[in-house]
Amino acid sequence: MTSPSTENTGDLDPEIRLLAAIAYGESSTSDMYEEMAALASIMLRQSKARGYSSLASFTSQEKSFSFVVADGNQRYKRLMRATAAQIEKSIAMTDAVRAAKNAFSGGPDYSNGAYFWDGADIKSNYANHFKVRHGIKFINPTHNIYSIKESTKLIIKSRTTKTKVDGKITKKTEEVYRYDHVYESTAAYGGTIFWKNSDDYMKLTGAKAYR
Repeated sequence: MTSPSTENTGDLDPEIRLLAAIAYGESSTSDMYEEMAALASIMLRQSKARGYSSLASFTSQEKSFSFVVADGNQRYKRLMRATAAQIEKSIAMTDAVRAAKNAFSGGPDYSNGAYFWDGADIKSNYANHFKVRHGIKFINPTHNIYSIKESTKLIIKSRTTKTKVDGKITKKTEEVYRYDHVYESTAAYGGTIFWKNSDDYMKLTGAKAYR
């Protein structure tokens, strides 16, 4: 993926504007720079991991990863339509642009290597939430900004072998591996919790970090 220009002159590069608008739209109204920067880093990391040549192609092909691009999110639309002067007058939108530029320039990753995030819906839809059902663990108590319970779902992979001795077949079942959660928190800012797949889950199952 080619890094767009980060010069602060004239109109924004389309890729920077798109990433800034996504970070602004996905973040909470607390307008924390760290939250927007973490979101921007994840979007760019996901785009690269999935093999896209641009953020625009990623968001057009995988619309469900960031719903704000297509669901009418007002913050997203506001920044996508904003003039340079309007962005300059808004501390929050200026920080969103700064967050996008930070991601493209390889600056500090406030998400701490995350590939996923959740907002308030992880609490309001706790019982049916995808990550909760697959197991979540908070690596640091400060990441649990919604005061929800950790969840576990024990998965045990077994292997059965057959042996034949004197015409008699016997079966032996052995455990291959087990894990009880998929997602581990990496950070939390504003209204967003950031996650990655657990190392054990990936090592044992061969799962990809970005899936």
